[in-house]
Amino acid sequence: MSEFSFVSIGSHTGYWIENEIKKYIGKKILLIEPVDYNFRQLKERFKNYSNIFFEQSAISDKDETLSFYYIRESSISKLKKHWASGIGSFQKDHILNHYTKRFKVKEEDIDIKKVKCLSFTSIVKKYSIQSIDKLFVDAEGSEFKILSSINYNSTLIKEIFFEKKHLDGTFKQGENFEKLKKILITQKYVVKDIDKENCIAIKQI
Repeated sequence: MSEFSFVSIGSHTGYWIENEIKKYIGKKILLIEPVDYNFRQLKERFKNYSNIFFEQSAISDKDETLSFYYIRESSISKLKKHWASGIGSFQKDHILNHYTKRFKVKEEDIDIKKVKCLSFTSIVKKYSIQSIDKLFVDAEGSEFKILSSINYNSTLIKEIFFEKKHLDGTFKQGENFEKLKKILITQKYVVKDIDKENCIAIKQI
C-alpha cells in the first residue's frame, strides 16, 4: 500500500493545480481526467514529473460506463473562455445552464462520449492507496456522489478540497451540500468555506 500526497479528480489540463503539484515534488501524485484533449495537455504539462500517475477516467460511486458531455475542443476558442474545457458533466443541461451574455454556449458546442467510470474504491485498489494527504475534487456537481461513497475508515484522507457551487444543480447549493457536510463531520472533519465556490475539509486526527 502507498501513501499519496495529492490526488486530483477532475484535473482538466493541470493549469489550475500546477502550483499545488509543485508542493509535492518527489512524492506520489495521481491526476484523473476523462476528456481526451484535456488528458493530452495534462500529460504534456507534467511529462517530466516521474512521481505523477495519470488516469483517464471519470469517478463515480460505482464502476460503469456512462455518457459524458463536454465542450467541443473546436469551440473553446470561439467561446473565448479558457475555463470552458473544464465544464464536463453526465448531464448535458449542466453545460447549457452556463449560458450567459459573455458565454454563449449552445448545443453545437457540446460533444458526447462514453466514458469509463471508476468508483473511488476501485481507484484506491488500482493504485494501492493507503492514505492521501490532499484530495482535490472538481467534478462539476458530482462531488456529492463521489465524496459520499468513500470508505473513510479504510483510506485515511487528511484534507479534502472540493467545489461546492454545483452540489444541488448548476450554481445551486442546498440539501446535498448539507448532507455532505454532515457525512464529513461524522468522519471527524472540520469543514470550512474557502470562498463562495469551494470548501476544505480537514481531518482531526
